[in-house]
Amino acid sequence: MKWNHKVPKLTVVGAGPGDADLITLKGIKALQSADVVLYDALVNKELLDHAPHAEQIFVGKRKGCYTYGQDQINELIVARGHSHGHVVRLKGGDPFVFGRGAEEMEYAALHGLITEFVPGISSSLAVPGYQNVPLTKRGSSESFWVITGTTKDHKISGDVELAAKSTATVVILMGMGKLAEIVKVFKQEGKHELPVAIIQNGTTPEEKVGVGTVNTIETIVKDQNLANPAIIVLGSVVNHREQILSLQEKINIESSFVAAS
Repeated sequence: MKWNHKVPKLTVVGAGPGDADLITLKGIKALQSADVVLYDALVNKELLDHAPHAEQIFVGKRKGCYTYGQDQINELIVARGHSHGHVVRLKGGDPFVFGRGAEEMEYAALHGLITEFVPGISSSLAVPGYQNVPLTKRGSSESFWVITGTTKDHKISGDVELAAKSTATVVILMGMGKLAEIVKVFKQEGKHELPVAIIQNGTTPEEKVGVGTVNTIETIVKDQNLANPAIIVLGSVVNHREQILSLQEKINIESSFVAAS
C-alpha cells in the first residue's frame, strides 16, 4: 500500500442510461479528479477516457456473474480511499434509483471517507423519453411509478399490484424475468389493452424496442428476442410514441416533396 497524502474521499457518480453524452458536467469533473474509478457493467466505457490517469477497476456483473460481491466493493472503496485518495464510484443511471449508491456512501463514511454524490440521469426517465414516451402527459397521465421488478428476495415487488390499480404510468426496472407475473397482475385489473413498451439497451446503438399491449407483449418479447437490460413501461402515454413518429414521417415526406420540386 502506497503512502497517501490525500484526504480519503468517495464520490458516487451517476453515469446516465448508456449514451456517453448523458452524464453531467459535474460527473465529468469528478472523473477528471479521480485517483481510482470503480465502474459497473452498464457504464459506457467511453466515460473512462475522462479519467486517463486513474486506476480503473471493473466491479460490475454480467449475466449473474459477479467480479466482486457488494461487501467486497465496499471494502475496496475504503481501501483505495485510504491508499490512493479520491475514489469515484461510477454507476449506471442514477445511483440513488435502485443503484445501492446510498449503501456504499454510508459504508465509506463509517470508515473515515468524505463522501459526495453526483446525480445521474435515471434510465427510468431517459430511456422512455428517447423513444418518445413521456411518463406524464396532460389528459393522459398525472403521475408515474418507478418500481423494481425483482426484490432482493427474487420475488415480484408488491408495489406492482398497487400500481396496476392506479391510472399512473408504471415503469418497471429489472422486470424482464417477472414479465409473465407482471402481465398477470395487470390482467387481473382488467387492463388487457393497456399499451406497453419494452426498451432494451436504451440510448445505446444496440437499442431495441417492442410495443404492444398487456395482452400481446409476451409474444412480442419472444418474437423480437427482447431481454435484459430492459425497461418496461405500461400506460396510455406509450401511444404518444406512434403519434410523434407518424407526424415526423409526414414532415419528412413533405420535406422530400418540397426538395424535389
